[in-house]
Amino acid sequence: MEKQQLFYGDNLDIMRKQIPDETVDLCYIDPPFNSNRNYNQIYNNIGTEDKAQSVAFVDTWEWNSLAKKEFNEICLNENGIFTPQTSDLIRGLHRILGSGSLMSYIIAMTMRINEIHRVLKPTGSFYLHCDPTASHYLKIVLDAVFCRQGGEFLNEIVWCYKDGANSKKYYNKKHDIIFVYTKSKKYTFNYSAIYRSISESTLKKYKYEDEKGTYRLMGRGIVNSPIKSARDINPEWEKTNPELTFRHYLKEGALPLDWFEMPPINQAAKERLGYPTQKPEALLERIIKASSNEGDVVLDAFCGCGTTVAVAQRLNRKWIGIDITYNSISLILKRLTDAYGNDIMNGITISGIPADIESAKALALKEDDRLRKEFEKWAILTYSENRAMINDKKGRDYGIDGRKLIQEGYEQFRDILFSVKSGKVNSGMIRDFRGAIEREGAAAGIFITLNEPTKDMKKEAADAGFYSNEHMNGIEKIKIVTVGQILNGERLDKQLSVDVLKKAGQAEQITDDDQITFS
Repeated sequence: MEKQQLFYGDNLDIMRKQIPDETVDLCYIDPPFNSNRNYNQIYNNIGTEDKAQSVAFVDTWEWNSLAKKEFNEICLNENGIFTPQTSDLIRGLHRILGSGSLMSYIIAMTMRINEIHRVLKPTGSFYLHCDPTASHYLKIVLDAVFCRQGGEFLNEIVWCYKDGANSKKYYNKKHDIIFVYTKSKKYTFNYSAIYRSISESTLKKYKYEDEKGTYRLMGRGIVNSPIKSARDINPEWEKTNPELTFRHYLKEGALPLDWFEMPPINQAAKERLGYPTQKPEALLERIIKASSNEGDVVLDAFCGCGTTVAVAQRLNRKWIGIDITYNSISLILKRLTDAYGNDIMNGITISGIPADIESAKALALKEDDRLRKEFEKWAILTYSENRAMINDKKGRDYGIDGRKLIQEGYEQFRDILFSVKSGKVNSGMIRDFRGAIEREGAAAGIFITLNEPTKDMKKEAADAGFYSNEHMNGIEKIKIVTVGQILNGERLDKQLSVDVLKKAGQAEQITDDDQITFS
């Protein structure tokens, strides 16, 4: 198997530059739903409640310069990459919806749906997971992109569940929609791989057996036949009246339906990782088994905490995962190494993560407000090996960008604070950081800087002294770490390790079907 691929960055840019035409067999995406809210990553229940979560991604869209640029790109269609119907549709929706959040969201999704169509093989399938917030608009976008180029609308799948919030003000919302499109009339659909289970009452009807297998007797429905139901048939009568009966042989299961009734991930589920909008592995397993085969390429362009890539790995598919937040990338890498061990990294190509000072600077200088904290996230989560929490407090944060918990006593924990700077640095910043450490009652602090620290900064940090307790040796009260050191492999001292993320289950090899499964 070729190396699996994980990309950190904007999926539109990555698909355009990194994924060739017609190379993907199956694409599933669970994009933001235009919910106008922040989604928080939940950490292990350690420490105080206000430190237990941070923003994983922001599902708020704005009509800004990027939206205007993409709107013009679709409408003018100078490169001829959009169907005329897509351009007409976006112009028409703009006249109806105006320049706002919803229109910006539809434009962003149209750009990406168009690229997904390009990278799909002629036999490829596309699953788009959404909710009623904008599903009606996404459906007509999909029609304009896929159906106008020889594709097919295959299904509207309803994923039903009972968990979630309840209200007495309206019918409670207990389903998501998954649209299924194919690039052509020839596509993969392994219905026998996703048979539904047969009920016990139905199984009892299969009483007979011959060389072909187990069967039940059924009437052929001939006019004036004395047989009105299967109750009128018995094997002895069938021998003399074979033209009036047929044998219905038991199959492995019942044919799949376009509604999936399965629970979402509950609070106590083993596979729960604390990531917002995490979908159950059972959902992705059904999709991947139905619309791809072993060795096929599965793409998830909004891969979140990596459920699609984890299931694709388990089912022996090649996979491509893309996400724009480092929360996701770091969590996926932890999920895979927890499940398969560190050796799995030898089979994964990771792109977009800073590999040198120049690429680190490029990440730090991103102009998009939605990516403002990505450099901080990358630096903290990389240095701490995903054992720190990103700080998302509103208002003045005194330069505190993250926190790491250390154990002081039985069920007693204390913070190590992080401060990340991408611009010019000076000794005053170290003094301010020292003050924040003392004010917060933290054990120590780690000051990460893109630029080299000055001699005065090093002296100021040294003057802060050391911290120690019965569980650890002395550590610097303020430690200065450069991005260059992080790029060269320097990581947080192992004695400071307290996991703040749930550990993914290990993968085990099973012998009956030679597949990998999570336990």
